[in-house]
Amino acid sequence: MVSTTAPAFVDIFSLVNLLLQFLDSFAFLVLAAVGLVVIFGMMGIINLAHGEFILVGAYATTLVAVAGAPFVVAVIIGTLVTAVFGILLERSILKYFYERPLDSMVATWAISIMMIQGTRIYFGNSITQASTPFGSISYGPYSYSAYRVSLAFVSLAVLAGIYLVFTRTEFGLKARATIQDADTARAMGVNTERIYVLTFGFGSALAGLTGALYAPTLSMSPEFGQNFLIEAFVAVVVGGASVVMGTSLAGILLGAISAFFSNVYSTFWGRIALLAAAIIAIRLMPYGITGVIEDFRDRRAAGMSVKEALRIPAIGVFLGFGGGKND
Repeated sequence: MVSTTAPAFVDIFSLVNLLLQFLDSFAFLVLAAVGLVVIFGMMGIINLAHGEFILVGAYATTLVAVAGAPFVVAVIIGTLVTAVFGILLERSILKYFYERPLDSMVATWAISIMMIQGTRIYFGNSITQASTPFGSISYGPYSYSAYRVSLAFVSLAVLAGIYLVFTRTEFGLKARATIQDADTARAMGVNTERIYVLTFGFGSALAGLTGALYAPTLSMSPEFGQNFLIEAFVAVVVGGASVVMGTSLAGILLGAISAFFSNVYSTFWGRIALLAAAIIAIRLMPYGITGVIEDFRDRRAAGMSVKEALRIPAIGVFLGFGGGKND
């Protein structure tokens, strides 16, 4: 008789590989998107230079790490450098583009081009890369970077930190009030200009943290930030305006899609699948997953049963009549 033991083990190893790839994809999507969704969701600026904010964090971290500093210290410095860079850029240019999405797209696109070319002129086409911590995990015929897997837990910690900042601190309360109604917040004594600066700095710091964390894992070139741009915008489109809920749910959904197609086919088809998911989400959920959930809450608040509240949004989603925000 032919033994079936080996295929069973191969299947187990394949499932473990798929799980680790999902964790890696989830972390990549969440960390790529959080800085973008904070700046866009709270300030109305479509930051096409988001990848270059990530670039600043990656280069600052790499230069400090290669100079001999511990990697954790280098990550902190890279994050802070990007926060300061973002604040300076906001004060000098971007403060004039609040709630002007089309104009902000043009301005940040120009900034992106200048930063890429400026990096190439000053640093050249590449710089020495920092070493990757932790080594790899081996299982059967596969191996996977332990550091990349650990970033899944870092991304969860980042989401938890963002939630605490915006729901449990005075700054978070004032930031949400400013975004909802700046004039009323100003009338109640909130320094809205300061809130805008700090919020943009916070979003920039998150982008810098992403670059810092992925600096050891990707080739250090002026186009470093472009590796994150597609995933960041896809996650924002699918997740919606909510930083924590939208980004985390989009990360789970898109991470599963990316892991499956990348594992079964190739990384190229994984990215194609993400773009296809974004197109479908725009058609069926114009306000993203966040909009569908808010729609459900509104219907429940209006007195509908759980069954009715679940059924009506589902009809809107699958038949294309809506998908959130009370059609």
